Amino acid sequence: MKKVTVTFFFVLLAMASFAQSEKKDQQIIEDSADAKAAFLEDDPSMQELFDSAYGYIILPNVGKGGFGIGGAAGNGVAYQGGNNVGFAKMTQVTIGFQAGGQVYSEVVFLENEAAFERFQNSKVEMSAQVSAVAAASGASLNAKYIDGVAVFTRTKGGLMYEASVGGQQFKFRDN
Repeated sequence: MKKVTVTFFFVLLAMASFAQSEKKDQQIIEDSADAKAAFLEDDPSMQELFDSAYGYIILPNVGKGGFGIGGAAGNGVAYQGGNNVGFAKMTQVTIGFQAGGQVYSEVVFLENEAAFERFQNSKVEMSAQVSAVAAASGASLNAKYIDGVAVFTRTKGGLMYEASVGGQQFKFRDN
């Protein structure tokens, strides 16, 4: 009887954890849709990138902070052909002059199948030479892919002073 009770408890715990995970994923999907709408409101011409990219990642809420050494992290949704194909987790470490914190949204466009496969295999790492472009009206018209990747950010709040070097790393998870 004791084994049955313990097993039942662990099954209930696993089900609750799974339900919580699904709820979190659904919130990330909804937040990503809102972030995409905000990017397009800032720069309607960005629709061309959403339409022409092989795939893209939307990270709706990235938190960033630092004082000398900094970091950032966020979760998002990966799309291929406009369809949700999985989830992304981004982490970043930076070193240099920096102080403060901010929250921003980020969209990462992947130009071709090779770039998308690198992302799916968690091999997309962006270094200092791949710099993000602040989303603003017309900013996407001059977008250039570097190693198959183009990045746009949209500040949501906070203040960060920064002259640092670092890189972002992405992890992919299927639906």
